Amino acid sequence: MKQRTMSTRTISPAVLDAGVVRKSVDTVLEDFLAECQEKSGQVQMTRIVELLAEFMMGGKRIRPVLTVLGWQAAGGEIGMESVVRVAASLEMFHAFALIHDDIMDDSDTRRGRPTVHRVLAGNCRNDRTERFGLGAAVLVGDLAFAWSDQLLHTSNLTPAQSSAVLSLIAEMRTEVMLGQYLDLRATGELTDDVDATLTVNRYKTAKYTIERPLHIGAALAGAGPRTMAACTAYALPLGEAFQLRDDLLGVYGDVQDTGKSRLDDLRAGKNTTLVALALSAGDPAQSARLRALVGDPVLDEAGAEEIRAIFAATGAREAVEHMIDDRYQQAVRALDSAPFTAEAITALKDLAITATRRKS
Repeated sequence: MKQRTMSTRTISPAVLDAGVVRKSVDTVLEDFLAECQEKSGQVQMTRIVELLAEFMMGGKRIRPVLTVLGWQAAGGEIGMESVVRVAASLEMFHAFALIHDDIMDDSDTRRGRPTVHRVLAGNCRNDRTERFGLGAAVLVGDLAFAWSDQLLHTSNLTPAQSSAVLSLIAEMRTEVMLGQYLDLRATGELTDDVDATLTVNRYKTAKYTIERPLHIGAALAGAGPRTMAACTAYALPLGEAFQLRDDLLGVYGDVQDTGKSRLDDLRAGKNTTLVALALSAGDPAQSARLRALVGDPVLDEAGAEEIRAIFAATGAREAVEHMIDDRYQQAVRALDSAPFTAEAITALKDLAITATRRKS
């Protein structure tokens, strides 16, 4: 299949619109998946491609957007098509991460649709179909990982770009795996250690979602140490705020917006900062009740409401909102001294608002 070529006027380096970046990344992904299907010649590959394409629909594309913003922030002016293809490879890697995350969390839905392992298991829930669904979803996730590499290595990067970017992507992958491992270890083991929950947030979300995509984009533009450090100063507090907002949405969000049940995290026993703060501030009766309810696999909405009442009574929810605002302010202040282009600074300020005040 012949790839569609992005017009140089599709994305202007001077004025980057997130919607246009998303559309351009989607075009790369659609063409790539179609090409994989065509080259395979296998009927079953058609099903896998369709499954991946459907799973990736509706994503925020925050990592690709930040990759392009990092490139622009560092003064990138030429090579946009290569940058967008690298950004698309990060989105394909993210598909791998989410598919495996849903398996580990035993989630039924993602973005308002059944998770990949549930789709593959079909409507029947006997042991054989469950095992097939889980095993096949692991393979689909692994394939997304491999294809993220293929996208990356067909991005027509210069030797200098490859040298700078490949090490960052390796670090990003290591960090997110560590974050996921820490999250798995903490799930079901409720603690009042707020710092421990923030460490998970930093590796699983802040570095993976915000810092590394910015670094990768900036590296593609040949950024030096000062620019990379400015990316970190902005990214880490914003990434922590992003995850803290995610924790609140997991408990209070509208399923129509989030596409996910607000009972999932509570049933799974996710040891979030929200939970840690409530355990730290609660009296013995409140703490005992939280430990009895959070992690109950058959928790119903009445039980969830009791948990929310404890979050309110202990001030945990309000404290998380303050933490989000503090980190938002810290991220925005970091832009005041950042050696970024003016256009990128404006876009990054807008993104900070979206990331911390979102409803999904």
